Amino acid sequence: MYGGDEVSAIVVDLGSHTCKAGYAGEDAPKAVFPSVVGSIDQMDVDDTANTNSGSATDSKNNAVANDSNKGKGKCKLYVGSQSLGFRRDHMEVLSPIKDGVVVDWDIVDSIWDHAFRECLLIDPKEHPMLLAEPSSNTQQQRERTAELMFEKYKVPALFLAKNAVLTSFASGRATSLVVDSGGGSTTVAAVHDGYVLQKAVSSSPIGGELLTECLMKSLESKGIVIKPRYSFKRKEIRPGDFQAVDVDFPNTTESYKLYCQRVIASDIKECVCRAPDTPYDGLFSFSLIFSYNHEKHRTIEIGADRFKIPDILFNPSLIQTIPAMENFAEIAPSVRGLPQMVIESINRCDVDIRRELFSSILLAGGTASMQQLKERLEKDLLEESPQTARVKVLASGNSTERRFSVWIGGSILASLGSFQQMWFSKSEYEEHGASYIQRKCP
Repeated sequence: MYGGDEVSAIVVDLGSHTCKAGYAGEDAPKAVFPSVVGSIDQMDVDDTANTNSGSATDSKNNAVANDSNKGKGKCKLYVGSQSLGFRRDHMEVLSPIKDGVVVDWDIVDSIWDHAFRECLLIDPKEHPMLLAEPSSNTQQQRERTAELMFEKYKVPALFLAKNAVLTSFASGRATSLVVDSGGGSTTVAAVHDGYVLQKAVSSSPIGGELLTECLMKSLESKGIVIKPRYSFKRKEIRPGDFQAVDVDFPNTTESYKLYCQRVIASDIKECVCRAPDTPYDGLFSFSLIFSYNHEKHRTIEIGADRFKIPDILFNPSLIQTIPAMENFAEIAPSVRGLPQMVIESINRCDVDIRRELFSSILLAGGTASMQQLKERLEKDLLEESPQTARVKVLASGNSTERRFSVWIGGSILASLGSFQQMWFSKSEYEEHGASYIQRKCP
């Protein structure tokens, strides 16, 4: 037994957009930070070290970097919102996850390290770990995770739980259809009696990051370019009168500039976008002026984009109408909208449980927190589902709970007394090897 009151388990949900970490039994994660890292080639650091050594801020931030300097040898990694918010010359922004699959384990390692040692201030040797994983995670990925956790962090016990199952637990259900719309993709998965039905998992590449990209491109086509916060400063032209002046940093990488622009565009999207009640047809003339507070005297006008961008979730072919999104426009016809994905998933399940799935469709993930999304999905499903089905889309009224539903489910699960015998322990790992994770965590 690893649970009990003495040592609580740590729950980590590493998503494609943010990493959430905290203690089991709590109602929200302690640490939430971006799951991307800043990376500087050591050659560039050596060149610029002499010029920057005088700056107190830089030396303070370098201390953070040294802690997360992983065994890549040539690269220095910067993890966490604070480190990423500080502009540095030649810093590239890298993501360890592509299409829901981990492609760079060194970066994942530095993110976990930051969560344990910098944010939660714990020693991983003393805490069992419950990690959330995508519903369609591969066997190799799971075994690699177990190896890293036991070999590097020396954790006493580990459990890998599917995102959809944890969302289901967070709402107190053992059977449900989970619509998880996150940063990198949208996944629909059927959960029955606490297990994911693999044949009924379908996913689409449309997630929050793609919607943010569409919003940026759409604004750019209207001549509105989002300026990163580091690229201007306030200058006093007359006593009490300030003006924004552009500042040029020629050594800033394109990926860092894009990261900063996306942070602002994502904020605009979360504040003003809402799913339209009916499919978008271009007749929305509603205009909303969004005043921007970090740059004085600057307002950004969001017109029809306020409805058009969220409607891409329901009608992916809308992407083809956005300038400079040609690379995605090719695959847009083959991507299905949310209602079609839901119905397709339910139809792949046994007839006996379809009625129950229709009546418990759970919305989860950051993108699912968008205004009116629940109502629109329910309306579309009522039109497309069989007449005998009672369609009910459930979503927490609290957007924080919707965003963190996977983590909250993990927190509930890891603190249950009946769960404590389910852990994959270090002794079992030493006896059977990493492949035993398939039996312990189905």
